[in-house]
Amino acid sequence: MGHILLIILSSIIVLTSCAPIKKPPPYQPPPVDDRKIPDFERIEGKKQRVIASWYGKDFHGKPTASGEAFNMYAMTCAHREFPFGTMLYVTNPRNQKTVQCTINDRGPFIQGRDLDLSYGSAREIEILGMGVAPVDIEVFGRDNSYVKTVTGQITTGIMTIQIGSFREESNALRLKAGLDFKYKDVYITEVIIKGVKYYRVRLGSFRDPKEIKSLARQLAQEGYDTLITTY
Repeated sequence: MGHILLIILSSIIVLTSCAPIKKPPPYQPPPVDDRKIPDFERIEGKKQRVIASWYGKDFHGKPTASGEAFNMYAMTCAHREFPFGTMLYVTNPRNQKTVQCTINDRGPFIQGRDLDLSYGSAREIEILGMGVAPVDIEVFGRDNSYVKTVTGQITTGIMTIQIGSFREESNALRLKAGLDFKYKDVYITEVIIKGVKYYRVRLGSFRDPKEIKSLARQLAQEGYDTLITTY
């Protein structure tokens, strides 16, 4: 009797071990509630497989390239080119877990990586322990409240575009690095006002009002703070 029971148990173990592993079903993104984002614009994007990393406490509270303070727990991410406010579905293909992220920063700055998730976003799709992982991204819209208005005035002399001013040099260097992905002639100047040093991130030198207006509008449309000022 004991011998027969052992054979039955062995058969069950073999059958169980040979059973196919069920993959999780493909993620079906929930509908976006447009009422929660007054300036929401729906955009249909193609799904792409990219390499993602994440960043957290070392940058928590520091300014992002969009001007917002970085919140490591918010569902945000950094990309080199997408305009600020672009909204993505980010899916971990290993477990089909998905998070909705809003781009509010520039990066990653390490070659071979395409997307930098906030700590909170990476935790949602369970890639914290991996550090770097392949993910699928799909643009589904944009929060147009990120679009900025050009400020400053056209002058008769040489002009430039100022995109940020910081007390900490590291913040200015990070903004410059983000702009360098797409734009040339980005530079940093130092100025002391009432005994306090500021690091100003600026772009180009222009004499043609049409040229500087066009570029300033482009930067503002992407979500950068944009000021036309003297060179």
